[in-house]
Amino acid sequence: MPEDRGASHRLAAPGPLRAVDLPVDPIGVTFSCVRATATTLLVLGSFFGLLVSPASSSPESADAIAGIEDGVVEFDGHSIHSLRAGPETGRSVLLLHGAKFDAETWRTLGTIALLAKAGYRVIALDLPGFGKSDPWRFDRDHFLERLLPELGIGKPVVLAPSMSGAVAFPVLAARPELVAGFIAVAPAGVERYAARLAGSSVPALIVWGDRDAVFPVARAELLAASFERANVVILAGARHPCYLDEPARFHDAVLKFLNGLGMHTAAP
Repeated sequence: MPEDRGASHRLAAPGPLRAVDLPVDPIGVTFSCVRATATTLLVLGSFFGLLVSPASSSPESADAIAGIEDGVVEFDGHSIHSLRAGPETGRSVLLLHGAKFDAETWRTLGTIALLAKAGYRVIALDLPGFGKSDPWRFDRDHFLERLLPELGIGKPVVLAPSMSGAVAFPVLAARPELVAGFIAVAPAGVERYAARLAGSSVPALIVWGDRDAVFPVARAELLAASFERANVVILAGARHPCYLDEPARFHDAVLKFLNGLGMHTAAP
């Protein structure tokens, strides 16, 4: 049995404060904070005779620094939108999203910029009907398997929170050679796919909040047992979208996992 299979690391919460509490829109909260901060700086600047440019904190400036660009792929006669950043020679990381979110969530949280700065090629996808992607009834069982070649990103590490587990699990079960790794963030579909994934050689990281009221945290160990190499990280005090409650610890866990796989992209 591999040394790290099913290993569990419980991370302590820093305190009772939470950056975002559902159902409040995390994107709206973040940009409201940015606007409030910019206004405060301008007032202080006027008082002390300092010049503060509001453009320096604009989302456009932040995107330029991180190199985040919009991308569109035509698939089955529909447009699929994505946000992309990072060097093309870096290992590809495909970010999916939950039912209340989209690709913008990863921009707002800082995940795209963080991974790109670390040397990874990041693609945050808007699933059909979310964000800027066209809505249509798509086949979840074959969607990712057919889309990956169209994205032109080789074998990515797939990060799938919540709802998007139903999109990621089918390709892991049927075509594991198409992915280089799997980061499961309290994904949907564990009970359906755990047995089908038994003995999977895909390296996996399973992240869960111990206050998850949507999917019980016990499913983390159930899922980990399906992989030959799996590490479980439980974020203490975090709820279902644990990356919102504990972004720093979430990012730390993701980076450690990715760095363990190596930086360079896997060939198709």
